[in-house]
Amino acid sequence: MESPASGGTNTNLTRREVLAAAAAASLTVGAPLAAFGATPAGQLTYGVHVSLAPSWFDPADTQGIITPFMVLYALHDAMVKGMPGKAQAPCLAESWSAAADGLSYDFVIRKDAKFHNGEPVTAEDVKFSYERYRGTSTS
Repeated sequence: MESPASGGTNTNLTRREVLAAAAAASLTVGAPLAAFGATPAGQLTYGVHVSLAPSWFDPADTQGIITPFMVLYALHDAMVKGMPGKAQAPCLAESWSAAADGLSYDFVIRKDAKFHNGEPVTAEDVKFSYERYRGTSTS
């Protein structure tokens, strides 16, 4: 190997440079699959940096902290939820309106909204979910 001082190229890469090159290469290799609309298959592994609490799997037990939402967002969809640039973005609801007192809402559920087993989400399902909620904002 020749040094840059002698006019040659330095091939002594740092670990950071090797990792950056590997990350760039993996993005390039994966790009053609995305372009062809490859369908997801197999198993999704979801890694988190904390110990999970059982209550984090049930939206009815939501605590007043943000941490459980990393699990809830992966497992459940909401009528509306905060997204980048929007305090309330449509999810299961395609549109909604709130009463002037903020105590009642009207939702129009997406026609194609389904549970994991393929059954359609109905107004009765939404009502059941709201009535069984017992988390921080119950009142």
